[in-house]
Amino acid sequence: MTNFLGSMAGQLRRRWMYGLLSIAMAISLIVFTPSPSQAVPRWLELLFRGVQIVQLSNVSDSQEVQLGQQINQQLTTRQFRMYTDRNVTDYVTQIGQRLVPASDRPNIPYRFQVVDSAQINAFATMGGFVYVTTGLLRTVDQEAELAGVLGHEIGHIAGRHAVSQMRERAVAAGVATAAGLDRNQAVNIGVELALSRPNSRRDEFEADGTGLTTITTAGYAPSGIVTFLEKLGTQRSVPAVLSTHPATADRITRLQQLIDPATANVGDGLDMAAYQARIRPLQST
Repeated sequence: MTNFLGSMAGQLRRRWMYGLLSIAMAISLIVFTPSPSQAVPRWLELLFRGVQIVQLSNVSDSQEVQLGQQINQQLTTRQFRMYTDRNVTDYVTQIGQRLVPASDRPNIPYRFQVVDSAQINAFATMGGFVYVTTGLLRTVDQEAELAGVLGHEIGHIAGRHAVSQMRERAVAAGVATAAGLDRNQAVNIGVELALSRPNSRRDEFEADGTGLTTITTAGYAPSGIVTFLEKLGTQRSVPAVLSTHPATADRITRLQQLIDPATANVGDGLDMAAYQARIRPLQST
């Protein structure tokens, strides 16, 4: 009797499983087989192919950092020659990391790197990656000025300006789908944006303001961000760092309106000799 009941139970289980499999297969044929008049949506096709999609309407911090890492990999291996003297790169990192806790977005990892280029330039890409050139480091006279530059670039990251630019560029190019953007396309756009740096006038003024707050909160003299801009204004040719920015005079005026003259030179980073000693390896190259 026991064997008979066991046999019956086994048959029932098999029939139940076969029936369930039949229903599942029927549903899959209905859902995934396109009719002659309706093809599989592009985003669903990408999903089946295992393509990673970035939702442009809601890029998370982790997605932004991952994109930034891939963009940085291409920039540092294919686009730029990186400066590697640890005395200088560690010094830049030290200043940058002092600013991060005072910024509006301290909860992502930041990385500060030096590009071996005579151009006077600084820029940032999404996910916390900041770059300055050796040409800029040689132009700067004091640590407060360099802090002002780094603070400005951190301001772009805090404002998620690169993410907004990527969204606009993807829509304009017609490569965004209903689900978002192919990650490889996103990285390519990110590299292009890092090279062209098309920040809007609004973004630049916002980065100036948040950068000023960041360096002041971190204990640097706020005058540094202004004296660097004044120095750039005296260059014979327009430095690369200004080529996509609003007029230098306008930026200086707006910053001076935000700085209390009584405390403009209160804070760290005004010792010119100390700064020159920290970047001495650059002077011999």
